[in-house]
Amino acid sequence: QLQLVESGGGLVQPGGSLRLACLLSNFPLDWFAVGWFRQAPGQDRERVSCITVDGGRNYAPTVKGRFTTSRDAAENTVFLEMSDLQPENAGVYYCAAGPNAGRCDILDYWGEGTTVTVSS
Repeated sequence: QLQLVESGGGLVQPGGSLRLACLLSNFPLDWFAVGWFRQAPGQDRERVSCITVDGGRNYAPTVKGRFTTSRDAAENTVFLEMSDLQPENAGVYYCAAGPNAGRCDILDYWGEGTTVTVSS
């Protein structure tokens, strides 16, 4: 079945940048829309972004202009480039894939997450 593995998390100072990757295995990336979600302790899981097979994108208002999601079909990988990171952006980041490749309506397949820490 479809598997997703996130990577790229780590510790950054406020204002720093990270690039997360979500590697899909066993099925072509172009069969899926892929979203990114963040969960911090004591908070609900928040949708950060989503990207469709045709490159359509949407972002949470709190990250628009600072975060960019992209996809590389040759690598079967979706990326989330994060800049000007602030403590409120910290948490475990998950990627999730949905079978309706052209829209981000159903995202049923999840990775296990990568941790982003923003601290001075």
